[in-house]
Amino acid sequence: MNFVIGFLVALSVGLTGIGGGSFTVPALVLLAGLPAADAVGTAFVFAGVIRLIAAPFYLLGQHFHKRYLWLLLRGAIPGLLIGTYLLRLLGREAGNPIVVIVLGVLLAASSAITFAPRAQNSDFARKNSGWLPWLALPIGIESGFSSAGAGALGTVLLLNYSEMTARQVVGTDLLFGLVLALIGGAFHWSLGAVSTSVLAQLLAGGVPGVLLGCAIARIFPARRLKLVVAAIAIFAGVQLIWNGTNTMLARRAAASAKIAARATSQYSRRIHSCPTFFLFQSNAASRL
Repeated sequence: MNFVIGFLVALSVGLTGIGGGSFTVPALVLLAGLPAADAVGTAFVFAGVIRLIAAPFYLLGQHFHKRYLWLLLRGAIPGLLIGTYLLRLLGREAGNPIVVIVLGVLLAASSAITFAPRAQNSDFARKNSGWLPWLALPIGIESGFSSAGAGALGTVLLLNYSEMTARQVVGTDLLFGLVLALIGGAFHWSLGAVSTSVLAQLLAGGVPGVLLGCAIARIFPARRLKLVVAAIAIFAGVQLIWNGTNTMLARRAAASAKIAARATSQYSRRIHSCPTFFLFQSNAASRL
């Protein structure tokens, strides 16, 4: 199962730059049964290795924008440090479900803009480049907190609000996600929040998957590539909404069960401590 997960996620990363954390974390939690904190750490390291393999394909072809990449990193790296600090502060409880749901809604809604040409503005990044670090800051925070969002949100931002081609967008965002994954992966590795056995299985499928994705991307028509990227981003957003909703409902059910158990225990203690209860017991014993 982990081999298949690794192959499919890496195929998506190589082709579109999306999927490192958005797909891997939910898959590892729901299908592989990993604890949330270990799933985040393992996904970070996996995404870093996969993007490291894919990077030369886009670097050699000059399919990236140096200035936009630098501006995105200026905002995202401080955000990543803030997100990882929050994750550690909260006891490594990865992925507040409300945050995950908001991310999913934002990702799905923003990706849908790709299919609405009137809502796009290809001159935004060129005319308002100073805004890119500020737009990348929350992406970095979310990435540090749950490992999701760097590839997907960065891709959607550049796809609809810059003058770059779809292949340049994928290359720029892939390098952007690579830097964040390496920094985040090192942090989680130092905490011991990485499952090496699961990571090895993911990479066994991920290495051929990312190579195949990069090869397909080189011959894929630019217009179709843009639509594929948007469709996968929408799917990732819906998946995050579903995962966050399930987590929220499960936590509420667990909290309700604890409250009910506590109330039952308190009621039982009150009954046993009541004098009438002991009188009833003594009368029953005397009758016997």
